[in-house]
Amino acid sequence: MKKSIFSLLLIVGISANLVASDRFVRDDTKEVVIDRATNLMWQDNNDTITAKKDWLVAIGYCENLTLGGYSDWHLPNNNELFGLADKSRVHPAIDPVFKNVISGEYFSSSIYCSNEEDYDALYVSFNNGDVDNCYMGLSRYVRCVRDND
Repeated sequence: MKKSIFSLLLIVGISANLVASDRFVRDDTKEVVIDRATNLMWQDNNDTITAKKDWLVAIGYCENLTLGGYSDWHLPNNNELFGLADKSRVHPAIDPVFKNVISGEYFSSSIYCSNEEDYDALYVSFNNGDVDNCYMGLSRYVRCVRDND
């Protein structure tokens, strides 16, 4: 009986891991990761861990990016970017299918208005998966996204 329960738990655990890891698929040739749950394609080249930009430059960088044969990239909104955060992981809080990851803060295109005069940009920290805001002139990492249609 104990052996049967152990076998069942092992099979259920393996199945759960397969399902979880099937969400993301990496294309090494194009240096991108496809999220099957959202049908988004994510940039995953060396720039995602080396290039830090202020918010306006980050928007322009993504709009001008050509990667994997695609040129329709954009800076992800907060919901898109936060969708990558895996709060069950830390340092980095993201699925390990992403090869180019740093436990740092990545800009989203979304803004936060604390009052009528102060606008900040929202970012996701892939240290722990939290969302926060900062002055748009500060530099953060950038990971561009596109619809995978």
